[in-house]
Amino acid sequence: MMQRYKTLQGRQLIYESYDKLLHLYGVHYEEKRIETSFGETHVITAGNSQNPPLLLFHGTADNAAMMWVYNMNELSRKFFVIAVDSIGGSGKSEPNAEYFKSFDQVTWIDEIMDAFYLHHSYICGVSYGAYLSYFYTLRRPDRVRKAMCLAGRIPTNSFEVISKMMKAFLPEALFPSEKNCEKLLRKLSGPNYSVFAKNEELMRHWYYLLKYFNNKSMMKHRIQIVGDSELSILREKVKFLIGEYDMLSNYPRAIHKLERNNLNFEIIRDAGHAINHEQAYIVNKKIIEFWSE
Repeated sequence: MMQRYKTLQGRQLIYESYDKLLHLYGVHYEEKRIETSFGETHVITAGNSQNPPLLLFHGTADNAAMMWVYNMNELSRKFFVIAVDSIGGSGKSEPNAEYFKSFDQVTWIDEIMDAFYLHHSYICGVSYGAYLSYFYTLRRPDRVRKAMCLAGRIPTNSFEVISKMMKAFLPEALFPSEKNCEKLLRKLSGPNYSVFAKNEELMRHWYYLLKYFNNKSMMKHRIQIVGDSELSILREKVKFLIGEYDMLSNYPRAIHKLERNNLNFEIIRDAGHAINHEQAYIVNKKIIEFWSE
C-alpha cells in the first residue's frame, strides 16, 4: 500500500504536533477510532453527547486537529461534535487495501454515522470537506439536517478543479520551507492571515504536512462533477460561506453556478480560503444561526 508519510521521522513530528494542537482547543475532547470498510477512521469528539450531532470534515492534505482549532470550543457548546480525519489524509486515520481499490465517500460517511447510531446529523466542511458536505447531502438527504460549506464551490468540470488548485498551491507547495509556507498562506488568505501565521504550533504543523505528507494518498477522494439538474435538494439544506479573497472559491464561474441554482451563499469580508481561521468568530456565529433557523 502507498505510504502516507515520506519518512517515519516526519510522521512522528506530525503526530506530536497534532496532539499539541488538540490542547489548544480549550475544551475537553476524546479521540476515537472507528472501523470502516476502508480502514480505521480517527475522530475527535467534544461536547455533550445529548446535544445535536455535528460532523466536521477538513480539507485536502490537512486534518481535524489543525482545521478546527479556532472552532471546536464554541461549536461544542451547542453540538456533540465529531471531527473526522479523512481516511488517506494527514491525520490519524489508517486506510486499508480496500481504500486504495474502491473507496466510496458516501459509504464511508454512512459507516461513521452508523458507528455513533446517528439517523441524521448536521454537517460542516471546509474546502474538500465542503464538497463532502454537499455531496453527501445530495446522496443522503434524509441523513442530513443541514450542511454548511466553508470555502467551497460546486465546480462545473474537472479542469476547473485542477487549474485552480495548481494556481493556488504552486510553486510553493513543491518546495516546502518555512518561508514558502508563509508565502503560500499569504496567497491563500485575506488580510486576517496573521491569526494563522502568529500561531506558531499551527504554522509548524502546516509546514510538517507540506514537507512530510504524501498528497497522493488522498487521490482516492475524487470530486464528482454535479450538474445543475441535481442541485435543487441543496436549496433548503445547505449554505455556502465564501471568503472575499478566496481564490479557490470566489471567482465568477463558481458564484454564477450558485446564483443560477438559487443556492444559499454569503461572502465573508476580509477572509480567504482559511475562512474559519481568519474569521472564526463570524463563522462560528453563522453556523449556529443557520442551524437555529
